[in-house]
Amino acid sequence: MRLLFLTLSLLLLACPVQGQQKKTRDQKVLEDRQKVTSEGFWIYNDLNAALTKARDTGKPLLVVLRCIPCEECVKLDDDLVDQDPILRPLLEQFVCVRIVSTNGLDLSLFQFDTDQSFAVFMLNADRTIYGRFGTRSHRTEWVGDVSLKGLALALQGALELHADYPASKASLLAKSGPAPAFARPELMPTLKDKYTSQLNYTGEVAKSCIHCHQIGDAQRDLYRSRGEAIPDTVLNPYPHPRSLGLILNPDERGTVKEVRERSLAAAADFRPGDRITQLNGQPILSIADVQWVLHNTSSSGGPILARVQRDGQPLELGLTLPAGWRNLDEISWRVSAWGLRRMVTGGLLLESVESELRGKDGIPAEGMALRVKHVGQYGPHAAAKNAGFQAGDILVSFDKRTDLLTDSAVLRYGATETKPGDRVAVDILRAGKRQTLQLPMQE
Repeated sequence: MRLLFLTLSLLLLACPVQGQQKKTRDQKVLEDRQKVTSEGFWIYNDLNAALTKARDTGKPLLVVLRCIPCEECVKLDDDLVDQDPILRPLLEQFVCVRIVSTNGLDLSLFQFDTDQSFAVFMLNADRTIYGRFGTRSHRTEWVGDVSLKGLALALQGALELHADYPASKASLLAKSGPAPAFARPELMPTLKDKYTSQLNYTGEVAKSCIHCHQIGDAQRDLYRSRGEAIPDTVLNPYPHPRSLGLILNPDERGTVKEVRERSLAAAADFRPGDRITQLNGQPILSIADVQWVLHNTSSSGGPILARVQRDGQPLELGLTLPAGWRNLDEISWRVSAWGLRRMVTGGLLLESVESELRGKDGIPAEGMALRVKHVGQYGPHAAAKNAGFQAGDILVSFDKRTDLLTDSAVLRYGATETKPGDRVAVDILRAGKRQTLQLPMQE
């Protein structure tokens, strides 16, 4: 049962038979559309039709957002989900719709972590959201984040809320966020001249698609082009609960698997086996629901009230977040880090120097020591290369800061404390010798 998305994708996207011509992305999109529409179980890329059917049948709505095609996407495989003996009966109790691009997407309704490869929404026909599913904390690995068992339990939880609706509506109001600055992706300044509200099925359909990550990219690019600091909620979206020391079981529903020592979760007295039933008054169906609550918690910190079941007994726990708590999360794995590296490090990918090398060959025993793992070679991502940086260089100071200990910390600093056109002095070690290079900050 607990088959993870990447494994499923790799198994079913095997290499083509020798001599067989590789299909283009456009061919794959059109074939996927034909397959889904001919089978008739999933409504294909038509939210209005799905909402109408949900109103007519009284069923809840299941909306899956994901790119088609995308060999790189980590996703639940369609065939396995549809045929699973536990999931299939649950799916049949929903009106199911597949959204394969964000062109024309209502961003007042569908608010999610755009660094994900896919997102699942469970909602009422009146657009009240029951819950979300889909979590990621690594570029390629989804171990510890999602499973078929977890999806089944999230669907069951949504059906329970639906059966109790509208009595459950008050607890669901905060599952929808405020109106966004732009109602649809194609209205965003960096996207509006390139895309329309619909896919172009008569032309290059794959190129006409607005991918999820492009929404987040457009948000960050807008602030950067204005010379403004990228806001915390845009730079550090949907914090993962593990950044607070709270490890949840992907096979369960809001159930604590592990609590890291000396963490914020440990200070709040979370314990393994606790099942989080509500967070700040919102019902919890999955890890993604926890992330939604965290995303909408002030960056300046404050209390979060958790209701849990421990050994069959209800209990309330208070999780107190300090100022700057979002910086505890890791962002360098995100798709958005590609754009941030263009802005801040000129295409450098950094990694922490191993602890056993500290204090040797001029490497400081404490403080900043980040090795250049990769140097971008093309376009704006070659800015560092053109400034003289090389793979293997060790950064020991960035804009006179020696306390930026991770790749994420450098990206955060540059995105909030520098502007396009600035030149930042970076001290590096190369072959044990220290030198200073000037790194241009970019849009």
